[in-house]
Amino acid sequence: MNTILFMMTLSLSLSIALTALNFWLAQTNPDPEKLSPYECGFDPLGSARLPFSIRFFLVAILFLLFDLEIALLLPLPWATQLQTPITTLTWTSILIILLTLGLVYEWAQGGLEWAE
Repeated sequence: MNTILFMMTLSLSLSIALTALNFWLAQTNPDPEKLSPYECGFDPLGSARLPFSIRFFLVAILFLLFDLEIALLLPLPWATQLQTPITTLTWTSILIILLTLGLVYEWAQGGLEWAE
C-alpha cells in the first residue's frame, strides 16, 4: 500500500513540476503570424473551393489499392510454415503477378502521368 501511495505521490508531483516548467519555458508573446487563421505565412488569395485535378484522386486511389493488396502479403512468413508451402508460394506468386500486371496496365494507360 505504501508503494502505491508513494508512486502516486511521485507521479503527481512530477506532473506538477513538468507543468510548471512548461509554463515557465513557453513563449507567451506570439507574433501576428501565429495569431492569424492561416499559419503558412501568407494571406489566402482565392477561394478554398478551387477544383482539384482528377489525377490527384486517381493516384491516391491507386496507391490505396496497391497498398492494401501488398498488405495481403504480410502473413507470408507464417504461411510458409504450413503443411503445403508450395500452395502458399503459388498463390503468392499469382498475387504478385496480378499486381505487376495491374501496375503495368495503369502505367501504359497513363494513369501515373502528372502532365497531360
